[in-house]
Amino acid sequence: MAFRKIDIDALEEDAFGEDEIDFQEIGELRPVADVDAQVNSRAQEVSGNTSGALSTSLQNPPYGAPFHAAKARNTQTVMEVLNSIKVSDVPQLVKSLSPEEQDVLMKYLYAGMATPEQNNSGHLLAWHEKLTEVAGQGCIVRVITDRRTV
Repeated sequence: MAFRKIDIDALEEDAFGEDEIDFQEIGELRPVADVDAQVNSRAQEVSGNTSGALSTSLQNPPYGAPFHAAKARNTQTVMEVLNSIKVSDVPQLVKSLSPEEQDVLMKYLYAGMATPEQNNSGHLLAWHEKLTEVAGQGCIVRVITDRRTV
């Protein structure tokens, strides 16, 4: 239930689209086939290993408009890893991540919460709470202001 009747973002001239990011300029342009192969191999690699699976699934996330299938597959992989880990183990795992991996994890948490019918929102909120305790509120600000989405 939206309180607005008009889509304001459609009328604004400065509306930003993900396709406007020049990934070649920032050095992150990769061939689609390479990204798809990397995401698929990562999904197979983390399927049985929960200890290093979180860190592995957060490395080199696919960014950019041409990678929609890879982004969806990687999001699914990260959600499977998050759901396979007990809530009592979350603080230790979050502390073992680098700051960059913590930011990427926060992006995936928000992506997972955007589709509550597919993911366990209560479990994701528990992850969000523990991640915010460890990484601080700066992690949230960095994720919200970063234009690269997962």
